Amino acid sequence: MQKYDQYKKTMLFLASIVNMLFMAAVFAYIWYHYYSKMMFGVSFYRKGNYVVIALYAFIFFFFSAMYGSLKIGQMRRIEILLSQYLSLMLTNVIAYVIISLLAFRFVTVFYLLVAMGCQIVISTIWNSIVIKLYNRIFQPWRLLLIYGERPAADLVYKVETRRDKYAIYDAVHIDEGIEKIAERIKDFQAVIIGDISAVKRNDILKYCYANKVRAYVIPKISDIILMGAERVHVFDTPFLLLRGYTLSFEQRFGKRLLDILLSVILLILTSPVMLLTALAIKISDGGPVFYKQIRCTKNEKKFYIYKFRSMVVDAEEDGVAQLAKENDSRITKVGRILRRFRIDELPQLFNIVKGDMSFVGPRPERPEIIEEYCKTMPEFPFRNRIKAGLTGYAQVYGKYNTTPYDKLKLDLFYIANYSLWTDIKLILMTIKTLFRPEATEGVEESQLTATREMGQNNQNVEEIVKEIVNMNKEEN
Repeated sequence: MQKYDQYKKTMLFLASIVNMLFMAAVFAYIWYHYYSKMMFGVSFYRKGNYVVIALYAFIFFFFSAMYGSLKIGQMRRIEILLSQYLSLMLTNVIAYVIISLLAFRFVTVFYLLVAMGCQIVISTIWNSIVIKLYNRIFQPWRLLLIYGERPAADLVYKVETRRDKYAIYDAVHIDEGIEKIAERIKDFQAVIIGDISAVKRNDILKYCYANKVRAYVIPKISDIILMGAERVHVFDTPFLLLRGYTLSFEQRFGKRLLDILLSVILLILTSPVMLLTALAIKISDGGPVFYKQIRCTKNEKKFYIYKFRSMVVDAEEDGVAQLAKENDSRITKVGRILRRFRIDELPQLFNIVKGDMSFVGPRPERPEIIEEYCKTMPEFPFRNRIKAGLTGYAQVYGKYNTTPYDKLKLDLFYIANYSLWTDIKLILMTIKTLFRPEATEGVEESQLTATREMGQNNQNVEEIVKEIVNMNKEEN
């Protein structure tokens, strides 16, 4: 694997270019034979045809990069294919709009639908071949897990879900010391450094860097905060300047402008869906259509968040805040559909127009849940440096039942690396989450919040690893 690893990105880039050429070739065929002849009073010659086809290829490449369909080896096969299909769908939607504008009328969509069917078949076959070849050339990395006091068993199970890319073959506690750990690292291709103290972690990092050992590091909150620091130089001394505020005036203005434009447009476009949803809820049990709840936004300011009601009336009649659980009996039949496709969140567009929320940002939490989280995570209020959002890093890259500590890291990563382009990218990425069932998984039956007992799964980590290692050996 190491022999070919330096050529990995080049191989994948060339495979992506070939895939893009296949998709562009299918579009070129229907353009030349059908759509180019539908133009009103305009004849497309060689260069004009090339421009249209090149534009199609560029749009497809943009969405492919956006949704990760080029990340073979990093994402699962089903995610790669799903990303590819979503990229094709959006590319062809935009292509239809462009063709209709060029023709000065709405042209038939039939040929594009046929083309998309052919593209899906070709893309599935090509990507399956590339993924299979990739997995044969690049075997999973043999990993050593270095863990500390924080729970590590969950991490082991998460890594195990990507057995095609990673394989943990041993685990060692940080307290064994740098000398013993360094000796064990020699038998592995890479290490995973868990959430351990910065002082102990530094020695491991320096050893890996000095010996060219690949290291996957779980960042601490302080690491994520430093990601947004500005690099400055005072004479010959490098500094990292960390400002106390978050977004600049220009960034806040651009973000608010994007919020208003998108929310108004989406309110108009989704109004038929919202009307049908309201009727379905009312007909199903006769209860109220909307559900409002107190949440916190920027600077802990409280506001009422609006949703379509997806649970039975008085779902929290005991007054205790509870997250939705797996197979929660409080969720109505209509509610399950609404939650599956996130339709219940649509009324929050009104919150965005009002200015309570932004399109992208940390999800607003209830005051009592924030108070509970702060007992174990005093950094939790850091996420309220900006307005709460309809979607965000934690929603795109996490799940409903992702632990609050991991969600906090994702939210802080967004704040530290904010840009208007990041907002646009996350909004487009949110479309993909609608097709991921795991994104709406509830918490476990015994949990009121997404918090898990800190020590409950940090015991017998090495025994868990040994069990997985034996499983890997049997499969190999």
